[in-house]
Amino acid sequence: MKLRILSATAIAGAIAAIGLSATAAPGAEAKLQSAGALAFAPGGVLLIGDSVGGQIVAVETGDTAKAGAGKVEIADLSGKIAAMLGTTTDQVAVNDAIVNPLSGSVYISVARGLGPEANPVIMRADRSGKLTEVKVDALKRSSVTLSDAPAPDARNARGQSIRQEAITDLGFINGQVLVAGLSNEEFSSSMRTFAYPFTGGAKGASIEMYHGAHGQYETAAPVRTFMTYDVAGKPNVLAAYTCTPLVKIPLEQFKPGAKIKATTIAELGNRNRPLDMIAYKKDGRDFILMANSARGVMKLDAAKLETYRHIDMPIADKAGVPYETIASLQGVTQLDKVDETSAVIVVADANKQISLKTIALP
Repeated sequence: MKLRILSATAIAGAIAAIGLSATAAPGAEAKLQSAGALAFAPGGVLLIGDSVGGQIVAVETGDTAKAGAGKVEIADLSGKIAAMLGTTTDQVAVNDAIVNPLSGSVYISVARGLGPEANPVIMRADRSGKLTEVKVDALKRSSVTLSDAPAPDARNARGQSIRQEAITDLGFINGQVLVAGLSNEEFSSSMRTFAYPFTGGAKGASIEMYHGAHGQYETAAPVRTFMTYDVAGKPNVLAAYTCTPLVKIPLEQFKPGAKIKATTIAELGNRNRPLDMIAYKKDGRDFILMANSARGVMKLDAAKLETYRHIDMPIADKAGVPYETIASLQGVTQLDKVDETSAVIVVADANKQISLKTIALP
C-alpha cells in the first residue's frame, strides 16, 4: 500500500476530525504470526499487517541512510528466497513489497509454507540487489491489536477463512495508520485508524459501496488496495475492490464506528482483483497505476476525480474514470514508487517464477 503526500493543511484538518481515543497498551514484544500488507512510517519504521495475529506490528528497522543510485534487480526472487529459507519455491509466497523512502531498499513480506500455519518472513533487497532476511525478533518493535478482527475460525459462505482478510492493505498518513480489511461487524468491510506511536486502538469504520458489475450495494467485500489522494483539494481514500469498482471517500469520514457510503467513480472490469496501486505525475499530468490479477496494469487519468458522477446502476463492462492498459507490463503483482520517474515491481512469469525489477513510470 502506497500513499501520495497531501497538503499539510488538508491532512491536519482530516486527522483532527478523526479524533481517536485510545485505551489499550501497545505490545512491546510483538510476535509475528503472519506477514501480509506493508507500509512505512517515518524514521524507517516498517508496519506489518498480521491477519492471523489480528495485529499491526511496527518494526524499527534502523534503515535510514540514503543509499546510492541504482536499480534494484533480482531475477528469480522466489528461488533465491526459497534457498535462503531452506525450502522450495512452491512453499514460498511473496505477499507485498514496498520501498523504504529513506534508504531506497525494498522490503518484502513472505510466507514460508502454505495456509494459516505458514511462517512469516521479512526480506530486504538493497539498491545493489543484495537480499537479506530482516530478523524482526531482534529489533525494537511495538504492536496494536485489532479490536474487531473476525474470529480465528470464522468462515464465509464458501468456507474460506475470513480471518485471513482481517488486514488487506495498510497505509500511513501524518501520524495515523490506516488499515483496510474485514471486521466481525454486520457491515464487515472496514477501515480502521490508529495513532502511531501506538497508544491503543479504536473500532473501525464500516464501508458500503455500490458495485456496478453486481448491480447492488455491498458491505462484506473488503478493500483490496487503497491510497490517499487529494480530490478537489481535500484528502480522500481511493479504494479498489474485486471485480473492479474504484471508490473515493473523504478522509474526514473515517471515525470510529462510522458507517460510510463510498462514492463509486469507476468500474474497471469484472472477473479481476486489483493488487496494488500508486499515484505519480508525468509531463505535468496526474496518473494512477494499478496492478491487477487478470486485466494487466492500468494507467488511470487522475485529473478532476471529483467530476465523475456516482455509479449507482448496473454496469455491463466499464464506466467512469478512463484508463489505458500498459501492454509492456505483464504479470505485475506488486508495485511501489522509487522516485518521481521510476517504480519497483514484483513480476511473475508464465512459469510462476517471481522477479523484482525497476521500471520507468509509463
